Order: sequence, then structure tokens, then C-alpha cells
Amino acid sequence: MTDTAIHIEIQITLNGDPRRVPIGWTIAQLVSEIGLDPKKVAVERNLEIIPRSTLAQVELRDGDVLEIVHFVGGG
Repeated sequence: MTDTAIHIEIQITLNGDPRRVPIGWTIAQLVSEIGLDPKKVAVERNLEIIPRSTLAQVELRDGDVLEIVHFVGGG
């Protein structure tokens, strides 16, 4: 029996590395998937800073180039 389910993905670049993600994912979903807290990151998409308050509303698009940096506490 073959799997007839269609998995639709898009291609993005994350911190210089190609990556495939499900269509419809938001930046917040991607950030969580890679193990980071969306409240503690800065995200640049296609050379534009994305406000942290909108990460859950911004859907990823095929070809997006993202740079994600996370903040580490210390003192």
C-alpha cells in the first residue's frame, strides 16, 4: 500500500542553510521547531526585521531567506 497523502512544502533558507517547511507555517512555528523561544529571538526575513509581536501572524513563503538570532542571558 502506498501513501497517497500529499505533503506540500516550501523551500526557505535559514541562517544560510536550505530547509523545507510545511506550507502555511508561520515564523513562530519555525522558531519553535528549531527549539528557540519566539520571545527571545530577532528575525530578519528577506533583509527586513520582523517585529517579534507579529511572528505568529507572518507566514513563510517559498524562497524566503531568514536569519534568526537568539538572546542568551548572562552577566
